[in-house]
Amino acid sequence: MFVLLPPSETKAPGGQGAPLQLARLSFPSLGSTRSRIIAAVQAASTDVDLARTVLRLSARQDAELAANRALWHSPTTPALLRYSGVLYEALDYPALPAPDRRRADERLIVGSALFGAVRASDPIPAYRLSAGVRLPGLGSLRSVWRPVLTAALAGGPVLDLRSSVYQALGPVPDAITVRVVSPRPDGRLVVVSHHNKAYKGRLARAMCAADRLDGIEDVILAAKTAELDVTRTGDSELQLRTETG
Repeated sequence: MFVLLPPSETKAPGGQGAPLQLARLSFPSLGSTRSRIIAAVQAASTDVDLARTVLRLSARQDAELAANRALWHSPTTPALLRYSGVLYEALDYPALPAPDRRRADERLIVGSALFGAVRASDPIPAYRLSAGVRLPGLGSLRSVWRPVLTAALAGGPVLDLRSSVYQALGPVPDAITVRVVSPRPDGRLVVVSHHNKAYKGRLARAMCAADRLDGIEDVILAAKTAELDVTRTGDSELQLRTETG
């Protein structure tokens, strides 16, 4: 089973790897689309005023534009070390036991507006590009990625933890999805955003600890083993309940 993760806007700087080589990334069928998007991102990033508008950045984030301009020359690091947001802090890939880390390398895939999808160990540079962006000369990233990304992700069961905007880049039919909810004092369960990323990170970590991960029942067992409150709410739908409201 593949476990699809959303990327994070925040990324660790630097790296020790050689500069970006698309041929070293997983999902080689995405290579030509990656090249087109990188070219459009770099072209947009050369004009600071345009880039701030297109990429939805403030003047305080101009370093992000410099990272985009240096995409072909800056050092790389494995994807699960590059992304550094709340979900990835909860996953804590560097601290996984060796067997779990090997399973993470096999199972975890990160959705990316720039690269489409990358595996845990794929070497990537720092960059800034969000799924909702429309790039001059290309249009919406959804229109660019959707025809090729869905096909690249097909071929087996998938646990899709991506946010809706990243799911739209490459929908996976019949994927297992997860809704994170929190209890309120009156007993109601409400969908939450504040705890969403951290709990999905914990769930992804639990998937790396499972010896077997072939279907939704294996996902539920792995989650419960990790003391996560998961219930099945549909054929391919799960509900993950936080500990507090």
